[in-house]
Amino acid sequence: MQVLSAGDAHPSARDVAPEQVIDAVEKGMRATGYNEFSLLSLSCSDYLALPAVGMEIKNRLKDENISLSLPSQRVDRFDENIANIIGGTRKGGLTFAPEAGTQRMRDIVNKGLTNEELLRGVRTAHEQGWDKIKLYFMIGLPGETDVDVVGIADTIRWLRRECSNPGRRRLDFNVTISNFTPKPHTPFQWHSVSTSEFRRKQDLLRAEFRYVKGVKVNFTDVRISAMEDFVGRGDRRLALVIHRAWELGAGMDAWWENLDKAFGAWTQAIDESELTWKYRQVENGEWNIMDSVGAHRDAPLQNDDRLDDPLPWDHLDTGIDKQWLKEDLQRALEAATVPDCSFDGCSHCGVCSVDFGHNVAISPPEIPVFAGEFVPNRERAQRLRVWFGKQGDMGLVSHLDLIRLFDRVVRRAQIPIAFTGGFHPGPRISPANALSLGSTSSGEIVDFELTRPLDPIAFGKILSDHLPETIPVYQVLEVPFQDPSATQAVVRAEYHLKLALAEENAEPADWLAWANAVLDATEILFEQQTKSGKTKEINLRDRLHELELVQAEPQAILRFVGSCQNDGTNLRPEHVVFMLESVSERSIQLQHIHRDRLILADTLSI
Repeated sequence: MQVLSAGDAHPSARDVAPEQVIDAVEKGMRATGYNEFSLLSLSCSDYLALPAVGMEIKNRLKDENISLSLPSQRVDRFDENIANIIGGTRKGGLTFAPEAGTQRMRDIVNKGLTNEELLRGVRTAHEQGWDKIKLYFMIGLPGETDVDVVGIADTIRWLRRECSNPGRRRLDFNVTISNFTPKPHTPFQWHSVSTSEFRRKQDLLRAEFRYVKGVKVNFTDVRISAMEDFVGRGDRRLALVIHRAWELGAGMDAWWENLDKAFGAWTQAIDESELTWKYRQVENGEWNIMDSVGAHRDAPLQNDDRLDDPLPWDHLDTGIDKQWLKEDLQRALEAATVPDCSFDGCSHCGVCSVDFGHNVAISPPEIPVFAGEFVPNRERAQRLRVWFGKQGDMGLVSHLDLIRLFDRVVRRAQIPIAFTGGFHPGPRISPANALSLGSTSSGEIVDFELTRPLDPIAFGKILSDHLPETIPVYQVLEVPFQDPSATQAVVRAEYHLKLALAEENAEPADWLAWANAVLDATEILFEQQTKSGKTKEINLRDRLHELELVQAEPQAILRFVGSCQNDGTNLRPEHVVFMLESVSERSIQLQHIHRDRLILADTLSI
């Protein structure tokens, strides 16, 4: 919602005009066919036109089952309008960031959020249908005590108690508790917390949450926080550390399955750069000067000489005067909040100047009347059956992604598709049988059910115009509703398989003899695991109807026709390879699968 103005000598924050946002979203959704979008910025709730913009977009796209998601929002600005914007048939997740568990700590970090506003926002969300909300908190903030840490658990208990309504499910929370790592050029750049202190506070909270029901708590790994703090306070010498850590495999460090590898890479890189002493300073919290100064001293904090010691980033000019940062730190420790300069006047930090420009906040327009949620059209006037192919790179598109592709095509082409019922209505698009990933095909089938009749030839032309060339449309026929669906009607499938021996320097393959041996067999047993986890033996030979060698050199190509039924009686290409391996006692590699056609019951001559 805010952009950087390229015309200024230095960039400044500018609100985007509401009309621009609305037009861009509407055109983008119609051009792409996507069914969801998100409005992103560092703090989307600070865009005062958000309720009006979101409501106008929601109303314009009301009949297209499109949903809006927003990132972490200001809970004090969450109201019924925002709930209507992001609600609907596909209600997404909802995230708030109270940051701290007590009012005093929220004032110290200048959150500008009261307990009353927090409760009002969470209660509104619960009343509007959300039964689970994600909350973000931080520990290790300046001036924090154990009472403030425990206050996070107390806040969760209080919110669950206050949002308990008879006759409906109690509100649950997913809670993420991060470790505060200060950044340069901020009032808290002189603050630091040791790794051991973070662990102690995490253990304190774990004990508090042990008996709180309906809450899932996630803690940020203290090792990653120490690394973030180390990098954030680095100087020129840090470049070699970052490059070496990357060479050692650091990357995607926040992923839980990669933590040990990332931590090992960073510590080795630090050791090799002979900066271990600096990392230990961060790990031990030696940067912190808060414990002996500030609100507990008679003298003002900004007069402390240690705040004037050179910092590795002092030579970088952000526009904010260092003296102002010291004064703001004093205000923070005194829990004195500072108004947002975008709306409540200048705080004289030094950023705004003739060259830099000023923030431009657009006054919010009037919020349109909510036109209501999407109502799916369930009327079924026509069923069209489409035969199509998956060629080239489309073989790498999964079955679910193929369904999403058809859904987007329907939206882009404004095809009058019928919808299913239930809590999560979806378009009536039904592929006959899933094709395995990596396989190509020239014989796929999909059913479309429409709310009004279309000419089958014209419908096929519309699909071809909006689908990639690697998904050719071969035929479109109208099918009566009383006939079985494509999924139910498919009984067999024809494939071409490209095969090779897996062993190197092996004896020549006799593909024809092996194919004949499979055909001559009456029973080739295969162990198959059921959905319940039990193992049963099936006779694959019963499911094979045709098998022939098409080509033996330079690569073997076999054609087969096998069972392909909706009840799970299928002969997959891997089964054919298993049968060939059973009769040849050789290891065979399946190099490529191509499905020629799906055979329907009404086209099968017996």
